[in-house]
Amino acid sequence: MKVCIVVTHLLGTGHLARALTLARAYKDAGHDAVVISGGMDAPQLSKDGVEMVQLPPLRSDGVNFARLLDGDGTEADAALFDARTRMLIDTVQSQQPDVLITELFPFGRRILGPEFTALLNAAHALPRRPLICASVRDILAPPSKPAKATLADDLVARFYDAVLVHSDADVTPLSLSWPVSDALARKLRYTGFVAPPAAAPHADGLGTGEIIVSAGGGDVGQHVFDTALAAAKLDPEKRQWRLLLGGQDAAQRSADLMRSAPANVIIEPARPEFRQMLYHAAASVSLCGYNTALDILQSGVRAVFIPFDAGSEVEQGLRADALAQLDGISVLRNAALSAQSLLNNVTAVLKAPDRAPRTDGFDGATQTVQITREMREAQPCG
Repeated sequence: MKVCIVVTHLLGTGHLARALTLARAYKDAGHDAVVISGGMDAPQLSKDGVEMVQLPPLRSDGVNFARLLDGDGTEADAALFDARTRMLIDTVQSQQPDVLITELFPFGRRILGPEFTALLNAAHALPRRPLICASVRDILAPPSKPAKATLADDLVARFYDAVLVHSDADVTPLSLSWPVSDALARKLRYTGFVAPPAAAPHADGLGTGEIIVSAGGGDVGQHVFDTALAAAKLDPEKRQWRLLLGGQDAAQRSADLMRSAPANVIIEPARPEFRQMLYHAAASVSLCGYNTALDILQSGVRAVFIPFDAGSEVEQGLRADALAQLDGISVLRNAALSAQSLLNNVTAVLKAPDRAPRTDGFDGATQTVQITREMREAQPCG
């Protein structure tokens, strides 16, 4: 099969990471896959072996998803959106994929609705229409108005064959965060969680005994880093804290913070070895995005989650509360975040019982390949 996966990450990089994992699963199964990315470059994510098509990039203005900026930080104009739409249509017409997957849309990225709709219309006009699927994580941002859920239902009914839910229906069914109508329910296909293969421990034991603080690959979490720096200064044990900063200006921000860092703190841009380092760390301090949560489960590292909640976001809080039922995981809300409360939470999880790394339930990428292959084979020609 030939597969196109369309994704635009606007703030963090989790959406792109998941798309890359899916693309590798298709390639490993002998299929051709291309990722069409409309977000900013994410150098900490490996693209090795994945064919990429880069649209003129966009990012959100912080948590204001109604205002999109181009690669230079200027508000995106009509010409940029037109260029993106033309590239999307040209790519799907040249690729003529057997499977087209839109990541998050139509359950999010509504501001990009015109370009996605143009893409979907172009796909339906191909000589043989591809199997068209939406791809969503375990928990969505609940619709703020009933009309948004209705719009998603209408688009799914008009364009889509299936909605791939990268979750376990017995753990986090889509209905926890999204109103699932009877019509939508008939198109849901649960794949299990999508994670890359578990990382091997780092060959040199990088991160051993450290408190590793991260906030994904986007331009968020500065308050977490500031608080962690203050907590490290208070730490009576003088444990080693390592802050891994994401975002386009991570190198400069790291250098700025290091000027006031004590001897027990390392501050640097996000590292590609992050997942390997978790096996050796004493604890992780992080947000609670989809990919980070799976990294924590796969590694078994003790963790303090500070779920992202700016702009009325609730997704990460729901996920963090579910994971906090496990040993060695605590949740610290931003409203209660301080240097002392963070230090108290880290100290508490370090005293918690060991939690074994989880190895089952992370084959969602492989299951996605199987589900779409079977559906494509059953799809009528023409």
